[in-house]
Amino acid sequence: MLPDAVIRRVAGKEMTLFFASPVAWLFLGSFAAVSLFVFFWGEAFFARNIADVRPLFEWMPILLIFLCSALTMRMWSEERRTGTLEYLLSLPVALWRFVLGKFFACLALLSLALLVTIMLPLTVSGLGNLDWGPVAAAYLATLLLGSAYLAIGLFVSARSDNPIVSLIGSVAICGLFYLVGSSTVTSLFGNLGGELLRSLGTGARFDDITRGIIDLRDLVYYLSLVAIFLSLNIYSLEQERWSKLGRRDHHRQWRLATALLLVNALVANLWLSQLAGARLDVTGGRLYSISTATHQYLSRLQEPLLLRGYFSAKTHPLLAPLAPQLRDLMKEYEVAGDGRLRVEIIDPAEHPELEQEANQKYGIRAVPFQVADRYQAALVNSYFNVLVEYGDSFQTLGFEDLIEVKAGATSNLDVRLRNPEFNLTRAIKQALYSYHAGGNLFDSIEEEVEFIGYVSAASLLPEELEQYRQDITVKLQEVVNTSAGKFRFRFVEPEANGGEVARRIEEEWGFNPMVASLFAAQEFYFYLTLADDSQVVQIAIEDFNSDNFQQALDASLKRFASGFTKTIAFAAPEPNPQLAQFGAAGPQFRNLEQTITQEHSIRMEDLGDGSVTAQADLLMVAAPENLNEKQLFAIDQFLMRGGTVVLATAPFMSQSMGGSLSMQARNSGLEEWLKFHGVSFEQSLLLDPQNSAFPIPITRQVGGFSFQEVAMVDYPYFVDVRGAGINATHPVTGNLPQVTVSWASPLNIDSESNAGREVTELLRSSADSWTSDSMDILPQAGAAGISGWQPQGETGSALLGAIVSGRFDSWFSGKDSPLLAQLPEGEDAAVDESAEAETEDELNVGSVIERSPESARLVLLASNDFLTDQILRTISSMSGSQYLGPLDLIANTIDWSLEDSGLLSIRSNAHFNRTLPPLDKDEQLFWEYLNYGLAIGALLIVAVWQRRRRALRNTRYLQQLGEAA
Repeated sequence: MLPDAVIRRVAGKEMTLFFASPVAWLFLGSFAAVSLFVFFWGEAFFARNIADVRPLFEWMPILLIFLCSALTMRMWSEERRTGTLEYLLSLPVALWRFVLGKFFACLALLSLALLVTIMLPLTVSGLGNLDWGPVAAAYLATLLLGSAYLAIGLFVSARSDNPIVSLIGSVAICGLFYLVGSSTVTSLFGNLGGELLRSLGTGARFDDITRGIIDLRDLVYYLSLVAIFLSLNIYSLEQERWSKLGRRDHHRQWRLATALLLVNALVANLWLSQLAGARLDVTGGRLYSISTATHQYLSRLQEPLLLRGYFSAKTHPLLAPLAPQLRDLMKEYEVAGDGRLRVEIIDPAEHPELEQEANQKYGIRAVPFQVADRYQAALVNSYFNVLVEYGDSFQTLGFEDLIEVKAGATSNLDVRLRNPEFNLTRAIKQALYSYHAGGNLFDSIEEEVEFIGYVSAASLLPEELEQYRQDITVKLQEVVNTSAGKFRFRFVEPEANGGEVARRIEEEWGFNPMVASLFAAQEFYFYLTLADDSQVVQIAIEDFNSDNFQQALDASLKRFASGFTKTIAFAAPEPNPQLAQFGAAGPQFRNLEQTITQEHSIRMEDLGDGSVTAQADLLMVAAPENLNEKQLFAIDQFLMRGGTVVLATAPFMSQSMGGSLSMQARNSGLEEWLKFHGVSFEQSLLLDPQNSAFPIPITRQVGGFSFQEVAMVDYPYFVDVRGAGINATHPVTGNLPQVTVSWASPLNIDSESNAGREVTELLRSSADSWTSDSMDILPQAGAAGISGWQPQGETGSALLGAIVSGRFDSWFSGKDSPLLAQLPEGEDAAVDESAEAETEDELNVGSVIERSPESARLVLLASNDFLTDQILRTISSMSGSQYLGPLDLIANTIDWSLEDSGLLSIRSNAHFNRTLPPLDKDEQLFWEYLNYGLAIGALLIVAVWQRRRRALRNTRYLQQLGEAA
């Protein structure tokens, strides 16, 4: 209710006049008819196949220009023409009350017209999954835009006594405000000029709000327009009260107050234009909110970055709804880029030269789609690609990166955008890192890095190592000259000063004396490290060839730099060609490898040489089997150097052969090594009533015959970890809704052995899970149906994933390095001098790092199978979409281990497209005619309400006459 009695009476009187004449009914009827026509026909709602009401508001800025002008054209012109304006001017009442009364009456009628259209979002909500956030924002935007147009119309009407002139003047001014920000006008100017004109346009800001982004700058803009034109309306009427011989100071005060209001409104908008973060994302899932991580990557841009979308106008109908959503998100990147990022959206069919460039330079190609309707079928070549170009480096995103296709219960397909912010930010990150990789490494290093070589005196070193030291000293000086003061080096003799340094490096990092060969008695030190104020990194030397030193040094320096792609060493069993003949080649991890290569470099390792590549930042070992001593030594020493080792292992693994499924014991070779670190696995399989379904080949006995068939059964060996079973507070698992861990074995971590280390649980089964020693993992089917699994023994939650971090002692502590030459088995240890001399000629330096720094991490996942292609493919076929739970778990683990919290914080499985169910022509007509009928019904309700309101007012008037008599 309006707070002022005069305003209420003026607004009520105007509403009465509206409905007493055809004005209100023409306005409401026209608004409803045009809105429904545009929604169903002009914007082809059903052809768009999106469960939203954006078509209702696509033409609203233009529609409101004419309707609001028509509504206000008589408001003051009629008062002036009939002579009642002079009466109003003579009343001892402030004119702003009359202006606001007429304004609120027009706004109430506009609100009533919008209320008539509410059946459209209700209909869409019944058909699909409607996001009500953008709907509410769009109605708010319509009220704001309508308010601005009404204020303009009232001002123009106050300046003329001819309603037609008022109509034309209002349409002209409102149309000017709309056109100045339209793409037709802004495209004629550069980026700066176009952006300025766009900020002045009513339609451009309207579009921003209807997407679901309520920006404070847009609200202030519309309210400023309302305040300005209502003030001009009041001022123009107030002028007519003034006498030519009246008080001049009073006139100056009015002029000054009006001018100050205009200037303050302009200054407020200019000041707020710099405030880009004052916005509210009301969409479901905060679709257009750029994360902090994305802002961080964009802040690193030193040159303009181009983000170009290639979207064909003629495309598959399932892709058509997704292009506007991706385009809107790209515009948010442009806003977040703060001038450092430029967005271009093109249709290659309209720009042949850009299409040729995309084909030849960027490798972007059109994808053919078969499009068919009831009349014809055609093959359409369509683009749905995004280019990210930064300097001379670029990344492209194609259909397979941006789209996720999910099969429904029938033959219908559900096509969605796949993690759009994650994919866009990942592409920007890769382009940024690729650009930095071609520049000076020290540009990305903030603090000074010192090279410290713990190297014995020349008299203690083998001749080859002394020469190696001299060679790398020259290379180190070259690095100092190009580091801009961010790098220095020094060599320290551990044996000096009574061996104080030797004792310290042995205690802190496990650096023990080396020997040149198994038969050499002379011990020495030769450890190369890099250090800053926060970390110490040992440079991994694969050989003592000075030509390879620079590569090893750069790999270690990148650990101190930001903006470089990390390298993941991945070790997995090789396929068995003999088993492949029987359809059982062993576990394959192609999906996992592809996931890793999306963000990092991958280096396949067999660990057979007893070392991990010097470029590796993390070691991932999946389904290990029968690791030998050298392979175990490689894992051990990588951990001792402060690295992160991710192990996906368990005592058992499935094997599919000849259409049958069986469970086999698997010796990883890690059992004793893990037990040394206080980690062990139960020699049993875990079953959980909270599980995923699985297509199981079952044997059915019917009439004495055995039949084998595939059935979908609840399979307790596929543990569905969710809810309380996922550590929601840790970055690795915090954003995972669910993970299926197949054929797992409970993980035990001894608290006493790990007393000095931090143990973080990641995954746990439900409290009703149990274990079984049986290797019979298939259900049996008989006449009574499929036999299930019943809990046996004790039930309780079991640990399936954990992180152990801190200082570790080496399993090889006090032992000779496995890399030293060993005597053939059966030969005596005493060898002749010629054999010893021959061995010493081959420099085979062996050392064991006996203790790790605090940065060492051991990540344990209690399953050999859950990352394999076969399991991922099987679960995907059951869910009808690509299953990414285990892959996201590994990706999160890698990002967290490498302290890359950026992509980790925005990796999400949320999708934000909303499609309609398939409707035939008759169903479409039904919903369309239903909305027309509801609109007519709404107008009838308004008519009844007005009739009762008029009758009530007449009754009250007669009562007042009776009381007066």
